[in-house]
Amino acid sequence: MTTWKIDPAHSEINFKVKHLLVSTVTGHFGGFDAQIESSKEDFSDAKIKFEADIDSIDTKNEQRDNHLKSPDFFDAANHPKMTFVSKSVKKISDHEMQVTGDLEIRGITKEISLDVIFNGVVSGFGGIEVAGFEVRGKLNRFDYGLQWNALTEAGGVIVSNEVKIEILAEFNKVNDAVKAA
Repeated sequence: MTTWKIDPAHSEINFKVKHLLVSTVTGHFGGFDAQIESSKEDFSDAKIKFEADIDSIDTKNEQRDNHLKSPDFFDAANHPKMTFVSKSVKKISDHEMQVTGDLEIRGITKEISLDVIFNGVVSGFGGIEVAGFEVRGKLNRFDYGLQWNALTEAGGVIVSNEVKIEILAEFNKVNDAVKAA
């Protein structure tokens, strides 16, 4: 079994949500960690664990970020982490797979499937093997208790219930000397 750790300096955990149903607000999590264990070079037997720090949410608007951390949304004080643990990997082609697992937000766990593009493995700086992935999916925020909403004067929804996920991830192979340390 080979272990791979995410490289936060070369990875992004992003989300997008419709605002007023006509524009899109993008945000990301700055604090996160992830690990993959796999015995196959194509990652078709991968076991994936991921977590993001809710307090690290950033939408380029401090007032909105504070609202997202509040009990109206993520309730960061009581639920500081969002986690994902894979249950299965379905290989679709040489570079495409679907990963299904349990996503926990606000203490609520639901199964989610994510579309993954495997960009391959290369030898990086210092001879460390590096694997690249692009992950996309969507979820209904109401399923996870992120139910706050309001209507505009015209009756339109301020924030849509659908959230799009985009993860651009680079993983470094962990060598046996590092594992033993």
